[in-house]
Amino acid sequence: MKETILLIEDEKLMRITLVDALKSAGYGVVASETGKEALDSLKNGSFDVVVTDVKLPDADGLNILREVVQFHDTQVIVMTAYGTIKNAVEAMKLGAFDYITKPFSLEEFLILVERALEIKKLREENARLKKDLNRCYSFPNMIGESTAMKKVFSLIERISSSDSTVLILGESGTGKELVASAIHYQSKRKDMPLIKVNCAALPEGLIESELFGHEKGTFTGAVRMRPGRFELADGGTVFLDEIGDIPLSTQAKLLRVIQEKTFERLGGTDTLHADVRICAATNRNLEEDVKQGRFREDLYYRLNVIPVTLPPLRERKEDIPCLIDFFLSRSKDKRWRNVRFSKDAMNALFAYNYPGNIRELENILERCLTFSASDVIEKKDLPSFIFKENGGKGQPSLSDVAAEAEKNYIMRVLKAMKGNKTRAAEILGISRKTLWEKINAYGIE
Repeated sequence: MKETILLIEDEKLMRITLVDALKSAGYGVVASETGKEALDSLKNGSFDVVVTDVKLPDADGLNILREVVQFHDTQVIVMTAYGTIKNAVEAMKLGAFDYITKPFSLEEFLILVERALEIKKLREENARLKKDLNRCYSFPNMIGESTAMKKVFSLIERISSSDSTVLILGESGTGKELVASAIHYQSKRKDMPLIKVNCAALPEGLIESELFGHEKGTFTGAVRMRPGRFELADGGTVFLDEIGDIPLSTQAKLLRVIQEKTFERLGGTDTLHADVRICAATNRNLEEDVKQGRFREDLYYRLNVIPVTLPPLRERKEDIPCLIDFFLSRSKDKRWRNVRFSKDAMNALFAYNYPGNIRELENILERCLTFSASDVIEKKDLPSFIFKENGGKGQPSLSDVAAEAEKNYIMRVLKAMKGNKTRAAEILGISRKTLWEKINAYGIE
């Protein structure tokens, strides 16, 4: 959609010249010769930028500026003659984006219009983000309004300013990489590199070279010196995804980097220093791997300084509408942005347990959008496996219903006891410890 410019200029030759330049640059233009014409145009339409002369035959350009600033969401550029500093300063005080002094070049004029449009887009984007934040408390690309996710967001805010090592735990598809990015870009290291390493994707013979680098001639194919990920991330953050898959032979060297922040390239003798913060992530049970001898105990404790546990989607289903809205708004296909789900389809999505978590929800959404010919996704448009999980009916299982009933009853008792957990446990007929476990499991505040 073309950006539209309202040009207010009484001098005919100047008006025609500027209109031609703006149209040649791809903008839509409405030209007014008088202040009255301009105000009528503002009442009947919306404009991205208003360009007005200060001196008009029937109006003061500064009065038009006041009108636009007060009642319209647009940027104003003021044209002044003879380098009248007084008018220019007054215009800026009244809220003009900028001013330009006649005579000026068309190139200078078009650059100023382009800058005004960029600022307008930034303001609109900020307003949209604030609106999203009010509805769904989130970090960039992390969406959620559930109690469980609000706790995660709060934890990220608290730990981002430190340099402590973070271990992000959660099932596949829950957004562990997004958490690492949020921590980095909220930290004092945000202007330095964030280097991501998928430990599971690297062959065992190459992982040390990838992490620590190698010297020329160290092995066949090492035709030049290559810095490793830790060296490249100096001053920033290293995200070690799937840390549970790192070989035992490499774990000792990784432990040294965490403890001493030093290492050597493969085939090298110089000791290098790397000031990096480490965020690691895994979907494995590292405590069990330690017991089985698959993961070093000392490395585990060095990594598990600040654990961040991401809930699976089945435990935060109230976030599904927010997530769907986010995926739709991010879509490059504008047709998808008006799509909605019918009540039956949404109920089926709530009933499904998402073994693939958020990544699976996104894939389901993309499949529906690809095959549906309507703006309304019906239950019949959903993949068949959603219904097979729940006996083909798209209804929650008996265990899901029982868990929800138990959660609601605990919440009612806690409310009646005004949060007194000892009294609530007595009424529920369970120990205080069991009540605490259920409160944490259900995300009850």
